[in-house]
Parts: sequence; C-alpha cells; structure tokens
Amino acid sequence: MSRRFVIYSDGASRGNPGPSSIGAAIYFDGPDGLEEVASISEPIGHTTNNVAEYKAVIAALQLVGMFDPDDVLVRADSQLLVRQLDGQYRVKAPNLKPLYAEVRQLVEALPSVDFEHVRREANTRADGLANEALDRP
Repeated sequence: MSRRFVIYSDGASRGNPGPSSIGAAIYFDGPDGLEEVASISEPIGHTTNNVAEYKAVIAALQLVGMFDPDDVLVRADSQLLVRQLDGQYRVKAPNLKPLYAEVRQLVEALPSVDFEHVRREANTRADGLANEALDRP
C-alpha cells in the first residue's frame, strides 16, 4: 500500500512585511480518507508573506519526511508559490531564490512531490494554524 501524504500549507504576514508565521497540516491519505498526523504553527519573525509561504512549505516538507512517504501532495493558496515550485514561473525575487533552492533540495530527497493551488476556502486549517501563531502572546 502506498504511503501518500497531503500537506496543506500557508504563510501569514501582518503588514507585508510585518510579523509573520507559518502553518501547515499534514495528512495521511489512507483507506478511510485523510487523517491529520501532524501540524505546524510557528511565528517566524518580521518578513513578507511570500517568504512566509516558502518557509511553511519548507517546514512541512521537513516534517513529512519523518513519515517515510511514497508520495506527497502539497496544497497551498499562494498561486505564485505553486507556479514557481511547479516550474510555470521563474523565481525573480532575490530573497526567494535561496528558499526556492531549499524546497527543491527537500523535493529531491523525497520519492514524489507534487504541488497544487487551492482556493483560500479549501486551505482553512493551514490558514488557522498560521494565524494562531500570530495571535499567541
């Protein structure tokens, strides 16, 4: 049986740049459907929303690797992020290039990773985790 995992990932920034955080939910795609097996909700300091989006994917890919997946699907509501990671757009921003390279390195270490853009309404768990991190005192 294939060990398939689905990641919902989101980055948040209040002010852009401003206080920022990451959120991600990792699900095992088993015979009974998606079952959440891990989550991330962390403040990451002062940065931009795009940087936060990348850092959320990086943290989620690092964590999902611990589950020894056969296949990973990363879902995010940032169209820019997804299109850069699936090769449709070039990464032009100098501050995103090292983050892009880090994602590519993590992808190469896993058997199969795909990226999918989802509407914001379909990414509420990751969005909530990112906002929880921003709201913590």
